[in-house]
Amino acid sequence: MKKIVILISGRGSNMEAIIRSLKAEDWPAEIAAVISNTEKAAGLATAENAGIATEVVSRGEFSSRQSYDTMLSEAIDRYAPDLVVLAGFMRILTAEFVRHYEGRIINIHPSLLPAFTGLHTHERAIEAGVRLHGATVHFVTPELDAGPIIAQAVVPVLPDDTEASLAARVLEQEHRLYPRVVRWFVEGKVRFDAGRVRLDDAINTPAEFILTGDFS
Repeated sequence: MKKIVILISGRGSNMEAIIRSLKAEDWPAEIAAVISNTEKAAGLATAENAGIATEVVSRGEFSSRQSYDTMLSEAIDRYAPDLVVLAGFMRILTAEFVRHYEGRIINIHPSLLPAFTGLHTHERAIEAGVRLHGATVHFVTPELDAGPIIAQAVVPVLPDDTEASLAARVLEQEHRLYPRVVRWFVEGKVRFDAGRVRLDDAINTPAEFILTGDFS
């Protein structure tokens, strides 16, 4: 049974999607804990209602990013996770923290990476006039939004799209894509190997999902 720790900063809608999928399907995994950097994160109540342990490691209590990440890592490691899932965790993590979890920490970003790293991705996609947009699940590395890509979900950018309408359509795909990738990982169908993504050749995906790793 694999253990998962999820990090959130807000509502945690991707966390909710993972919880729903895990409960509805027979995953060889459990969510050991949900940890937030703020006690105001609404997702903490959601996790508690699902019977999942929660913790808050508040940034305000620490004098530096390094000291904060050390304490955050200690909190995570108490649960001995096989996978750390960033689900709207709004902090830039130190290189030391990321290297500690190399190959077992993933994130979802609301764009088709490497396009539109950082914030305000939907607004920037519309301004750039792209025809396709989406979401990307990737392994986390020290460089922001630059880790090896596992899978992407694609949506069209419509002529009358606003930032809100495009964001809603991308989020719907995030809620489908992220739980699927997490399940692949705990089932051993996705792994990190010498800086590359290795995928089981038995993986099947909907047409709007793109797998970008190397099939083994």
